[in-house]
Amino acid sequence: MTFIETIGLAWGSLILNKLRSFLTTLGVIIGVAAVILMLAISAGAEAAIADQINALGSNLIVISGSRGIPGKLPTLVYDDALAIADNVKGISGMAAEQSAVDQVIQWGNANFTIPILGETPGFPTVRDVPVGTGRFFTQADLDRKNKVIVLGYKVAQDLFGDTSPLDQEIELGNTRVTVIGVMAPKGSVAETDYDNRVYIPLTVLYQRFLSNMNVQNRLRSIYVKAQSPETMDSAIGQTKSLLAQRHDVLVSSPDFTIQTQQDIIQTQQATTETFRTLLAWVAAVSLLVGGIGIMNIMLVSVTERTREIGVRVSIGARPIDVRRQFLLEAVILSLFGGMIGVITGVSGAWLFNETGAMRTVIVSWSVVLAFAAAALIGIVFGYFPANKAASLDPIEALRHE
Repeated sequence: MTFIETIGLAWGSLILNKLRSFLTTLGVIIGVAAVILMLAISAGAEAAIADQINALGSNLIVISGSRGIPGKLPTLVYDDALAIADNVKGISGMAAEQSAVDQVIQWGNANFTIPILGETPGFPTVRDVPVGTGRFFTQADLDRKNKVIVLGYKVAQDLFGDTSPLDQEIELGNTRVTVIGVMAPKGSVAETDYDNRVYIPLTVLYQRFLSNMNVQNRLRSIYVKAQSPETMDSAIGQTKSLLAQRHDVLVSSPDFTIQTQQDIIQTQQATTETFRTLLAWVAAVSLLVGGIGIMNIMLVSVTERTREIGVRVSIGARPIDVRRQFLLEAVILSLFGGMIGVITGVSGAWLFNETGAMRTVIVSWSVVLAFAAAALIGIVFGYFPANKAASLDPIEALRHE
């Protein structure tokens, strides 16, 4: 019997029991779709994280004090930021940042608690957070300790609605400040809502909100914008050497940390890698269950068709022909389920992404992997029933009722 004839016989046997054949493939369909969909969700999460981190500013270098340990007094000071701006080559901007305890902000009958940040004039450029209306504060505002404030977009909407907030005086804690600008909408980036915060000159933050605390001139972070990706490494090396010299520490054992966007992305990707591995195992279990389902149904089919097998062998069919037919039936079921699973998984990932339910990125190799796994499952789980069918004694098979 030729291979083509065997395929025809296998297909004919499956067609006779359409519903059972379809139900048998459900496990494989679910498993294949799960592999594609779960990896698409994982890849989408990674892409979303990367986009958010890149939105923090292009060619950004982030310097933190105390190695980023919570509760430790920051080791960075304002003079460090000035030294970086004056001495490090290959950078196009610098922004120094410190925060205070959230303060109550109020105007008229509206009031709520809001995060407050002290910044330097380079913040909008370095962090790629543009001003929507009005202006950001200048070096003159910083030097003169002018009591001015720039509102996040949501803060301005909550306080003033459709009324222009520019030149209005509002209460921030116990300090009266003048609104000089509103930031453009940016949304949340890396769990930070940029629209729900306010910015004041760093010197005003020190004078009015940190005067009773032991953090005068201390900084939470310094942000440096490299001129291009090519100057990043040089700028980082210069910054490390400069700060190590200023802090009297070794470059190999600093009291500060320097990160780039890629460092942060890689850290986040390490987390999503664990998540992706977990999802892959869940999908693999689904495929395994599908394979077991195929093997069980094929064993039932062998029992039901024992007399048929006896007749075929008695009129000249070889055991290898019987084995090939049943093995092909299992493989066809798996491939059919794999094909539907691929269509379901890709369609589901596309639908989630288009409807905005969650971001997904279809991973091309996951489609190939899932389909290949489906074929392998047909071979592995179909071999035992096929071998059992080929091993039947033809005389005993003919007597089977």
